[in-house]
Amino acid sequence: MRVGAVATTRPDSTVAVANLIRFLETGSAPDGLFAADAFADLSLPLWRVQAGTAAEILAIRKEDHPYPGQVRVERVEATDRGFTIQFEERWDGKGQRWYCREMIRADVVDGSIAEMSIYCTGDWDEATQREHAAAVRLIRP
Repeated sequence: MRVGAVATTRPDSTVAVANLIRFLETGSAPDGLFAADAFADLSLPLWRVQAGTAAEILAIRKEDHPYPGQVRVERVEATDRGFTIQFEERWDGKGQRWYCREMIRADVVDGSIAEMSIYCTGDWDEATQREHAAAVRLIRP
C-alpha cells in the first residue's frame, strides 16, 4: 500500500445476496435486506423508475411484480462496494408463465443493500417467449 492510502475492506455480501434472492422469489423482504434510505434505479426497455427508500423499493416490486416465482442465478461477483448478480426470473401471473432477465449492481453497507442499479429486459409473456424461441437460437441457456 502506498503512503497515505486508505485501506478499504470489501463488504461481505453473502447474506445480502441470499436475502435478495429470497425477496425476489417470495416478494417478502427479509429484515435488513435494504437500508432504510436505500436508493434504487430501475431501467426497463422503455421506462426508468427510481426509489429513495426501502419502503419505496418494496412498493415498486409489489405494484409491478407481485407474484412469487423462481430465480435462476447465472453469475454473482463481489465488488469493492458489494456485488453484481445476473439472473433470470420465472413466475405465474395473469394466467400465464412469465420470464425476464436482470442484472443488479448493489452497494452493501453494514450487511444491507444501500444502493442498487437494476437492468431488466422487461416482463415477457408467453407469446413473446414463443416469438423469441422461433426467431433466435441461444447458444447458452
